[in-house]
Amino acid sequence: MQFDTKIAVVIRTDLEVWQKLNVASFLSGGIAASFPECIGDNYQDGSGTTYLSLIGQPILIYGADRAQLSRALERALARDVKPALYTEDMFKTTHDAANREVVKAVARAELNLVGLAVRAERKVVDKILDGLKFHS
Repeated sequence: MQFDTKIAVVIRTDLEVWQKLNVASFLSGGIAASFPECIGDNYQDGSGTTYLSLIGQPILIYGADRAQLSRALERALARDVKPALYTEDMFKTTHDAANREVVKAVARAELNLVGLAVRAERKVVDKILDGLKFHS
């Protein structure tokens, strides 16, 4: 099935594995919270047990260095695409309000990005992420 939109998560490649997983989880949650129409129906197994819904389309995961993440952020904003972001300072906090505080304390050009996520029309996402490769 081909979707009109594309969901992409970009994660800095020099992170520890636990950090990459943490960032991907938080960023995917940002997409789900901002685009409830991308959430599918609940799941149910053959025994009738019901499970939570998932995002109903693939999420493509890309790798990037710090400069590539900054470039992707600027490209997204230039195309009126509001991304979810995660900064290195957020690893040092313990709750959501503190996360917002550490982001607010830094000018956009100085953000130490470790990840971002976008959902937009396929061609727009392709332009935002031009040159990036899937994370390996």
